[in-house]
Amino acid sequence: MAAPTLNRSLGRWDLIAMGVGTIVGAGIFVTTGIAAATKAGPAIVLSFVLAGAICALVALCYSELASMTPLSGSAYTYTRGTLGEVPAFLVGWNLLLEYAVAASAIAIGWSGLFGATLDSLFGISLPKAISAGPSDGGVINLPAVLIVAVLIGVLVFEVKLTAAVVKTLVAVTIGVLVLVIAIGAPHVHPGNWSPFLPFGVHGIAAGAALAFFAYLGFDVVATSAEETRDPRRDLPWGIIGSVVVATALYVAVSAVLTGVAPYSTLGNAAPVATALAAVGAGWIGKVILVASVVALTKGLLMVCYGPTRLVFAMSRDGMLPKALSHTGSRGTPVRLSLLLGTVVAVVAGLLPIGTVAELVNIGALFAFLIVALGVLILRRTAPDRPRPFRVPFLPLVAVGAIAGCVWLATTFEALTWLRFVIWSAAGVAVYLAYGRRHATAAPEAPAPDTSTGIPSATTPADTADLPASAALPAGGVA
Repeated sequence: MAAPTLNRSLGRWDLIAMGVGTIVGAGIFVTTGIAAATKAGPAIVLSFVLAGAICALVALCYSELASMTPLSGSAYTYTRGTLGEVPAFLVGWNLLLEYAVAASAIAIGWSGLFGATLDSLFGISLPKAISAGPSDGGVINLPAVLIVAVLIGVLVFEVKLTAAVVKTLVAVTIGVLVLVIAIGAPHVHPGNWSPFLPFGVHGIAAGAALAFFAYLGFDVVATSAEETRDPRRDLPWGIIGSVVVATALYVAVSAVLTGVAPYSTLGNAAPVATALAAVGAGWIGKVILVASVVALTKGLLMVCYGPTRLVFAMSRDGMLPKALSHTGSRGTPVRLSLLLGTVVAVVAGLLPIGTVAELVNIGALFAFLIVALGVLILRRTAPDRPRPFRVPFLPLVAVGAIAGCVWLATTFEALTWLRFVIWSAAGVAVYLAYGRRHATAAPEAPAPDTSTGIPSATTPADTADLPASAALPAGGVA
């Protein structure tokens, strides 16, 4: 019986939109202000430059491995082909936690913004009983549950529908951000940028580490490899392009915000509205609320999409129960989408979610570091293997990506490291109890997409370029 595969229907602009849609979420309306007020001050601009630069280095490494291994699973799939099953399982296990926690947190944030928008525009206040979990004085956070249900409904249809929805919402978000920049730029007062480094140089790194919560988006692009029509050509564009576009937007918005208002006033849930209200543009507060809801919607859609493709790859490889890799008539993992959607909805509807950015970030940095290391290893162990996209200036780029990830990880608190270790230990236990006994070689890349005339990632004449996890022994490096 052939291994289940996904339909290839995404193009270059679909991928860039999906990446930007995940990275440029409500974080640009909230995180920019909080990071400026508590971490970096006006130097938050440099924090986003630093985060973007490190992510660009990692994105180059992702692009090489993604073009060589056009299958779902992103960092998990790459790691299995370079370092073996155990590190791969840990990478996938930590990415799964990041996606699940992030999705639940975003759903709760969406509920809060949705309630604020209803109150601001129509004077409707949702009863606490249906807008908060039990620990917050309510019964269930119904808006959070419903938005997850709606987005999972989108995901179970063809992925092309998901991409179309995301592109529309990205266009709306970017339009609002351009409006924010255009309104705020004439009112920038250079005096607000002094002192530029109120928290010192360390504040730049701390701000960059917080920003990594948003940059998980380009890993979502990598998870779509098996649904991309021409992954060798388009995946590098999608991964690198989304990082570049998102970084430019974050830098521009944060520069305007800290130039319009003192950085110390931006540490609230609506820093963009706060800053523009200070220059007499308070009317835009309502626009920002609507735009934030839109931004969270597309961000949540992509963060729900990511783990479905990650677990699909892990279960198809036997690391998790194979039943989870079943695909429906539209070529999407319906069963898996419904299961993960239920978990996210229950957590978002009933449990309180505190500060999760650091827990998400440490796992992401772990995955990014392993991917960069994987590029170096494969260049040595498989130098003749075809590489449709090659990382330039090796080993400098990969070493720079590794060093950047390590540097940012040093800014995390001890409790964050403890949680990471506990979750990883749980992952080792799951692997030993199930994954080790059921793991199989990853499937070969799908056949060419004859409906579009575009060649797939692997053709009969290109047997040297099989998926990394199929080409190398399951236990480790060849």
